[in-house]
Formats: sequence, structure tokens, C-alpha cells
Amino acid sequence: MKNAIDPFTVEVIRHALTAAAEEMSFVVMRSARSPLLREAGDLSSAITDHKGDLIAQGRDIPIHLGVMSFTVKKFLERVPAERLKAGDVWFLNLPEVGGNHLPDVKAIRPIFLEGRLFAFAVSLAHWGDIGGAWAGSYFAAATETWQEGVRIPPLRLCTAEGIDEEKCSFLLANLRGPAEREGDLLAQIAATRAADGRLQRLCEEHGAATIRAALDRLDDLSEAQMREAIAGLPDGTYDGEDFLDDDGPGGKPAAIRVRIEIKGEHASFDFSATDDAVAGPLNTTPFVAMAAVYYAIKAVAGPEIQPNGGCYRALDVRTRPGSILDPGIDKPVVGGNHETSQRAVDAIMKAFAQAVPERLTAGGSTTAGLLIFGGTRRDGATGTFYETHGGGEGARADRDGTPVVRVHLTNTMNTPAEIVEAEYRIHVEEQRLRRGSGGAGKHRGGEGMIRTYTVLGEGLTLTTMFERRVVPPYGLQGGKSGAPFRVTLHRNGESRELLGKENLALVVGDRVVMETSGGGGYGEA
Repeated sequence: MKNAIDPFTVEVIRHALTAAAEEMSFVVMRSARSPLLREAGDLSSAITDHKGDLIAQGRDIPIHLGVMSFTVKKFLERVPAERLKAGDVWFLNLPEVGGNHLPDVKAIRPIFLEGRLFAFAVSLAHWGDIGGAWAGSYFAAATETWQEGVRIPPLRLCTAEGIDEEKCSFLLANLRGPAEREGDLLAQIAATRAADGRLQRLCEEHGAATIRAALDRLDDLSEAQMREAIAGLPDGTYDGEDFLDDDGPGGKPAAIRVRIEIKGEHASFDFSATDDAVAGPLNTTPFVAMAAVYYAIKAVAGPEIQPNGGCYRALDVRTRPGSILDPGIDKPVVGGNHETSQRAVDAIMKAFAQAVPERLTAGGSTTAGLLIFGGTRRDGATGTFYETHGGGEGARADRDGTPVVRVHLTNTMNTPAEIVEAEYRIHVEEQRLRRGSGGAGKHRGGEGMIRTYTVLGEGLTLTTMFERRVVPPYGLQGGKSGAPFRVTLHRNGESRELLGKENLALVVGDRVVMETSGGGGYGEA
């Protein structure tokens, strides 16, 4: 059947499923309460088949989408398919259940076509707070996962009869800003409902059997494209290494190491030589390591390959239990989601620089550049302002790097200054390019940015969680490094450079100056 299906029908179904996934993201952004989702778009959407294999995704955040390739599979190990009913929506955030870190909460809705379980709609949204020891749930001094927030195992919060108010009340009572969290939760439920409706209409038009045949065909096509792309890389073994700035607040650098073997149409990525798990919240999960691999191989070898379960069949990823990338369920991981994942990508890119340097960019601002302001909002409610900051892209063999973008695995937008000032007791004093921050070379790295926040209200807190402060973005082929990331606190005429992972209390009049890193240069100047 899968070989006989009309190729035009296959394409129609592919685009319909992709549109359904993208509509999910639009629904969350238009109905969520937190600016982190409404403005910055720190969310992703995906549709999987009944086994949990990816079949469609939105144009969202690569680290989320890579992780969601495993979420439903791990979910089904805990919740058998026979327990699922139409109208169910399950929520979870456990890192060990195909996850990344606790603030990224997944909503999973089973979709039934013609009376049988056919697919799952998955909405991932970063909640601005998930409990824990510090506002925003980023606790720089965390030594165990339970200090980072509420751990949600698969929990059915919605059925065909509606919201389970008792369970929701219990969950929201343990989170800061419960009204905002409730709005975000309802937005995710609405998004999965939209996907369910789209698939029902698609089934009415084509039938479940035809859709299933199209999915099988798409899997096979993506696998063939990926194998062809890998075959275009030189056979060989390539080693790459990159470093976290530290193992927690002010500790020593920690290494992420990978050995890549390209052999014909197959590629293996072995992270076994990565350093042991660290004390602070920079550990991450094997699913994040796999997401980094999937992103990197697509970016380098086959950017046009349709992402689905088939394109990953030619890849093998190994992590070592007890390492930073496979630490066990008790270790803190909140920063590893967007910091250590990027170190894994940079290690892969450095390895590939030995094989195909002409395809690569130099090191960029591969950090979320995260600042979190916690406290009372202008409307009197408790809330958090969570903002990631872009920096310079690395230069390439044929051009300079782009200034102030999200590099590699991140893809969020900035929160406009007008929104920040309308909702929080913060003034955005300036936002401009950080001139001269790009690394020199035949082609220069992109420039970072400077953004200054002034504190207007009492009782606010600040969390920093960023990299590239100690180990700057690297140059390639003789290019120079970009300027490192820097955040400075100005108070009462005195200044202090903040650590990359730090929690502190603010006072009225404090100025927080954030300077993002520039990209590395490419080639001799």
C-alpha cells in the first residue's frame, strides 16, 4: 500500500499535518497568559503516530522538537494505550520521561480516528514557574532535582467531561503565579484540541488507512534522504570537545566530548568521554543529547530533510550513565536544557570542522543568555519575567556572521520593551548593538547586543543562567574568538560582574547591564 499511494496525496497529507502542528503553536501564543509564551514564543508543537514516532512539527524550537521525538514513547511505557480515551489530555514534565527540564511542561492528547488510537498531539510550553527554591525555578545552588520544582508524572488533567479541577488546584497551589500558570495550561489544552479537529477532518477526506500509508511513505523517504546526506560526508572518525564555563556557580569548566564515526550511510555519535555529572544544575538528559545530534546532522548534512521518525534510523547516539549527559534522575538539570545542549552541538560542530569546514559557521552565542526577574507585577500578582537574549552568529567561509540572533538550538523571540514595562516593575533603559564584539577574521563574527534594565519596585529578585562568559565563542580556520558574555550589576555607584549562574535580591534603582557575546571569526584576517 505505502508504495502504491499517489505521491500527490502524500504531499497533501504531509502539508496538512505540518499545518496542524503549526496551528497548535499559534493557538498557544494567542491564548496563553504569560508573556514568555505570548510574546517570546518559548513553546513547541508536534504530532506523533500511535507509537510515539514523530510525524509532524511546527517551526519552533529545535531542542524541544528533538526531545519530543521521545516523549510519547516514554509516556506509553507508564500509561498503556488501553487506558487512553478520546478527550484525554495528560500533562508531564519528568526529565526521565522523554524530557529536558521541569519548566518545560508537555500536554499530550491521544487522537482517535475511526475508533482506533491513531496519533498524539503534543504541546510543550515553558511555564514561567514550576515551584522550587527560587522564583522562576532556576536555583543556581541546586544540588538535586527536587530543589528545582514540582515533578509531574503523567497526570490526566482533562477528559471529555472537562477539566479535573481537584488535580489542577493541587498542582497550581504549588506554583508561583497560579493564575498565569492556569492560563498557560488551558492554552495547551486548546492547542491539542485544535490538532485533534484537524486530523478528524483530514480523516473524513482521505480515510485513516490512506493517512497511515502516507506516513509510512514519508518515513521511508526521510530515511533515504538522511542516508544519502550522510553518504555525502567523508568517511572517518572525528573528535570534538567543548566546555561549560563551570560546573555550577563559580566552579571549574566541564567538558562535553563526542566521537563521530561516518561509515557509508550510517553515522554514530559517542559521548562516553564526557565529564562526570556536575554538582550544579548544568546536567541534562540523554534525550537532549539526542536532540543535539539530530539538529547538528540535519544542519550540516541535510537541512531540507523532512523531520520525522524515519530520518533518525541511520543515526546512533550513545551516552555514558553517570556523565553530564546521562546523570540519573536525582541530579539538577534546569540549565542543561539550553546550555549543556548547546555545548553538545558545538562539540559536534568542532568535530565536523575536520571533515567539512566549508559547511560550518564559527562558534556563536550558543547560550540562552537567560535573565529571570521575579516578584510582584504591576497588577499586584506574583510573576516572573523570563527573558533569553540573542548574540552574534559565527562567521562562515563565505560571509560575516549575523548580529543578535538565536544560534543553533534556540529559536525564541525577544519580549518587546513596551510589554516588559507595561507588566513588570522594570524599565528597559537601552537596547543596542555591542560594537566590536564579533571575532576578527577573513569574515567577522556577528555582534552581540547590550540591554539595560532598571529596577523600579521593591522585592524583585534576579537569576542569571548563561554560558560563554568564561569560554568565549570560538573562531574557525584561524578566525578569532568573539567577545564573552557579561552581565554587570550597578548599585549605589558601585559595579559588580555577575556570575553566569547566580540568584540575588534586587533593590530599587539597581541597573542590570547585559552584554551578549559576539560570534567567532572565520579564516585568517
